[in-house]
Amino acid sequence: MESETTFVAPEGVYSMTEEIKPAPIVGMPIAGGLNSQGYPAKLSSVTIRYPTNSSGKGQVGLAQFLQVNKDKEKKDIKKDDGSLSGSDQTNPDLLPEDDPNLLPTSPTVPEQPTIFSQVPKTKKHSNSRPKHNIRTTSSTFVSRIQNAEGHAKALAAKQGEVVFLFYNSSKNFIWVESGSKAKDPIAKITFSSFPTCHDVNLSTASSEKIDIVIGFHTGDLVWLDPISSRYARLNKGGCISSAQCTCVLIIFDKEREDGVFTPTTPPESEWDPLDSIFVSMPPWHPSLLGDGLGPSGGAEDEGESKNPVSHWKVSKRKIVDFVFSPDVKHVAAVSEDGCLRVIDALAEQLVDCYSSYFGALTCVAWSPDSRFILTGGQDDLLTLFSPYSQRVVARCQAHSSFVTSVAFDEWKCDGRTYRFGSVGEDGKLILWDFSPGTLHRPKFQATHNQRQSMASTVSLALRRGNASAIYQSSALYLPGSHPGSPGVIGGEIEGVPPTRYHAAPARNEISIVQPVLVKHPIPPTTTTPSSHATNELPTSITFLSRCVVTASKAGHVKFWIRPLVLGGIGTKGTKSSKAGKGSFY
Repeated sequence: MESETTFVAPEGVYSMTEEIKPAPIVGMPIAGGLNSQGYPAKLSSVTIRYPTNSSGKGQVGLAQFLQVNKDKEKKDIKKDDGSLSGSDQTNPDLLPEDDPNLLPTSPTVPEQPTIFSQVPKTKKHSNSRPKHNIRTTSSTFVSRIQNAEGHAKALAAKQGEVVFLFYNSSKNFIWVESGSKAKDPIAKITFSSFPTCHDVNLSTASSEKIDIVIGFHTGDLVWLDPISSRYARLNKGGCISSAQCTCVLIIFDKEREDGVFTPTTPPESEWDPLDSIFVSMPPWHPSLLGDGLGPSGGAEDEGESKNPVSHWKVSKRKIVDFVFSPDVKHVAAVSEDGCLRVIDALAEQLVDCYSSYFGALTCVAWSPDSRFILTGGQDDLLTLFSPYSQRVVARCQAHSSFVTSVAFDEWKCDGRTYRFGSVGEDGKLILWDFSPGTLHRPKFQATHNQRQSMASTVSLALRRGNASAIYQSSALYLPGSHPGSPGVIGGEIEGVPPTRYHAAPARNEISIVQPVLVKHPIPPTTTTPSSHATNELPTSITFLSRCVVTASKAGHVKFWIRPLVLGGIGTKGTKSSKAGKGSFY
């Protein structure tokens, strides 16, 4: 039953009801002209709830409705403390050490303002928004903007829930509406540089404004509001960092001017990227401005509007992707050195560093309830980590080439079973179901097959003081941590100093998750150019309430409608910002 426009999952048939094909570049063939620089298309989505009527009274009612929902969501998050539901606290399928409340924090957390501290707005910075009109700008950075005919009236007339998608294709940044089946996008902006990544601020998005940050291969950042057609440019011309921006996330919408700041280079002989991150604090860093609770002088007032807030040297190789935990307290970052790093964002310190099985890691996602981190890499594997028990939980094996994107389907994650998807350079779209309670326990191998380095995977757990609980409930799951393993004596590691680095377990020590669906690519034909086939490889996957959206390297977007209309929306986290060459800022 599977075809080019359908695939069959356990819950039913997914059908492609809509697709957006990239427009050819003038003077270039489709096969070789699109994304010739190798910057794959990436997707971002946002759901906007428009008023049910156009009267002013209706708009006030909508605003009140949204505010009530936001307040309720905040209360639910505080009550659940990272869980999808209250029943998850007694879920027998989840081990005690998988509780997000037990995430090991840094040894010393300074009781002072952090990089996320909100300074009360002064009159100077009240209602700060992007200032430049992108339609009338004289900047050569913006080459062209195209809007659909009558788009302003069409947006004003919308009612109910609308899903917008944003993606990059070549030098274009494109805005479309999911399910509209319109021939032309709502807007297409052409830049002089290649957009490489972008993100939408879900916490502030409304019918009146949508905050988007776009990263470029030149290191530039553009803060864009497509509703008002206003934008602001950050790190202009790479004045702070000229490294390619590989990923960007939004936390706050406060505009800051670029300050004069040169990050400190860590000493090669003293800094170990597997054990710590190197933090460079600019003079306007919140912790250097006193209590940061209000203006106390000219320097602090001046520092409020400067970027970057902080600079982290995380790796000696390029950072490929990163994501914040749903509570925005921790960062999971992957880089070309093949390591997943979990960072305490408030204390700005490294918590744990995990090695891939082989090669670089290419993508990362955090589960909606914060219990698991999912990575994809050049080892053709998806790997599930439990950051709260410092271990590899499972590996997923079905790809035959590099994994390019992973994502959790929050509408099918209930705390007992987790649905996630992946796409790769093999052209496959794969869906997976993971349930902690159904994992088989790997058989213990002979002592000479045990890897002593695996003992470090429980180092932080042991230092946390709950070693007995770990051995009682999950010793069989922890590679190299069995009391009979070499180097482990009575729950302590003999002769091994505490470390944040955890080597990769062997294949026979970790459970394997099998896919529930593998959609294979359409076999190439003799008339299909190889470059065209390369541009059609999927590079991004996103789950929406009514469909699954995939995008190819060239920007070919496909909408796969779900077999059933699913109700309810899962927990969503807020987001922040970042850049490449092993650094955050």
